[in-house]
Amino acid sequence: MLGSRCAALTTVSPATPAEDVETAKSMAAALGAAHLVVDVDELAIDAYAANPTNRCFFCKDNLFTVAAAEAGRRGLAAVLDGANVDDLADHRPGLQAAAEHGVRHPLVEAGFSKADIRAASHALGLPTWDRPASPCLASRFLAQVAAAERFLRAQGLRELRVRHHEHTARLEVPVADMPRLLAPGVREAVVQELKRLGFAYVALDLQGFRSGSLNETLAAPETRRAGGVTPPALRIR
Repeated sequence: MLGSRCAALTTVSPATPAEDVETAKSMAAALGAAHLVVDVDELAIDAYAANPTNRCFFCKDNLFTVAAAEAGRRGLAAVLDGANVDDLADHRPGLQAAAEHGVRHPLVEAGFSKADIRAASHALGLPTWDRPASPCLASRFLAQVAAAERFLRAQGLRELRVRHHEHTARLEVPVADMPRLLAPGVREAVVQELKRLGFAYVALDLQGFRSGSLNETLAAPETRRAGGVTPPALRIR
């Protein structure tokens, strides 16, 4: 309905599934909408990386800050998002961020539920009408890391980190606690549980627990020679 007076915006980060970006691009092209793709890094936000229960607030706050800036540059009057009435009954910290930024929710204002959106999308012939929900990668692996760390604490370990390296969980515990982790029965239980959580490999870091270990590779000579920084894993504190 808005035509050229509306632009679509997608932020892309390490937590964004690649297929979601492609879906957004194809949908914008099909609708003839201008599409802005903006690179962001939520994990650089300390409050987000700490993985609190309201983590999504900090993600959405960042998203709406970017969107408001783009809207201002283009002379657009409002920032809109796709929240629907079903979201209002769920734990959605992002809605607080939206309220603080004055974001409008057209589907809420129209009284649309998820089922209504699917029915209307199907009637309009939109290819995404039956697309399943797709949580961000951060939600998936942060939940995985949190569950792994809870299990390790249940084994009597207090100071620890589970570092997420794609298919590998790298466990950091103080050197003095390593015998506890490697004790008969405990080691097998940890491996079994972390594999159940989705890790293919479980590794113990022999250097022991230390804060900021994922930053150690940032100053590696090969990285400096390449003229850039490519962390081998997402920095989860």
